[in-house]
Amino acid sequence: MNKKKIALVGYRLNRGGAERVAAILSVFFHKKGLDVHHIIVIDDIAYPYSGTVANLGKLKNKSNGVFNKIKRLVALRKYLNEHNFDFIIDFRFRIKPIQELLVARFVYKAKTIFTVHSAKLDSYMPDQTFLTKWMYANSFKVVSITQDMQRMIEKKHGLENVITIYNPINIQEVKEKASTEISLDFEYIIGVGQYDTDVKQFDKLIYAYSKSILPNKNIALVILGEGSKKEALINIAQQNGVANLVHFLGFKNNPYKYIKRAKFFVLSSSHEGMPMVMLEALACGTPAVSFNCKTGPNEIIIDKENGLLVEDQNIDSLTNSMNLFISDNELYKRCKSQALSSVERFSLERIGKQWLELMNIDKTC
Repeated sequence: MNKKKIALVGYRLNRGGAERVAAILSVFFHKKGLDVHHIIVIDDIAYPYSGTVANLGKLKNKSNGVFNKIKRLVALRKYLNEHNFDFIIDFRFRIKPIQELLVARFVYKAKTIFTVHSAKLDSYMPDQTFLTKWMYANSFKVVSITQDMQRMIEKKHGLENVITIYNPINIQEVKEKASTEISLDFEYIIGVGQYDTDVKQFDKLIYAYSKSILPNKNIALVILGEGSKKEALINIAQQNGVANLVHFLGFKNNPYKYIKRAKFFVLSSSHEGMPMVMLEALACGTPAVSFNCKTGPNEIIIDKENGLLVEDQNIDSLTNSMNLFISDNELYKRCKSQALSSVERFSLERIGKQWLELMNIDKTC
């Protein structure tokens, strides 16, 4: 029997949550005997993955002009035609309607699944419903990563081919990497993410932390990530009198060993898709405190069972929830003890099987 061939199309194999999902799924698909190909448009690979990589990013020049873009588009079409894929799964954000219309209608010839990874829908589909329908109504499926997101897409664009498949986590990999020792010798809570944009809102996290009881108890705030706004965040910590307790440790290839030893994980985002880092924090046995933002947190956190859900964008409530996890030890211990078991439904094996079922591929192949 010929192997089923799958193309996973993404911007890179590093940094983002969607890219992380593509890498994780490639490992599962490869183990199930599928012929997996990653097609990436930026030359940036760091995540562990399985399969073959077609790195179109190596064709990109400094000018990135029209002719260079056309060259890469032609290379993409040629690669797809040569390999005759059974399925194409597109993990990219898609913000250029005309370009994406050409790709969806004239470049992708195989059965195509378009994924949506953010509550900010216009990062993946045009704001104009007629364009979205033209691009996606005849695709094999549109996969949203939360049920709330699926409802948003159906309500706004009226698509009838949308389903929800949650992001998977490789629990065994997370547990193994989390067991590595670290050199931090103080108690802390943790936030994780890039700060080139304001999505993660680390400024709000630092402010909420500064007003909590944690600094007086010498419980630090550790932030993993990198970005252009670092100096601004350092200034906010200084202005709020907690600069000596807020530690910016930069990007880490293995964040899990830091997350595992944190008192709890905090998510202060303006919006999300399905926050991978929250799933992975819980897999480390670390409970979470999170704004109930769109989308994801309320489909992961069971309030006061594996974490605390906070009224969306209410900074005072975020502070109060941090305080509660410190002052109510019984509540904290209950949430911590149930953190890992609460995310078993997001395991790679379970979510991977849902993808195979969607594509009608034999799970024993």
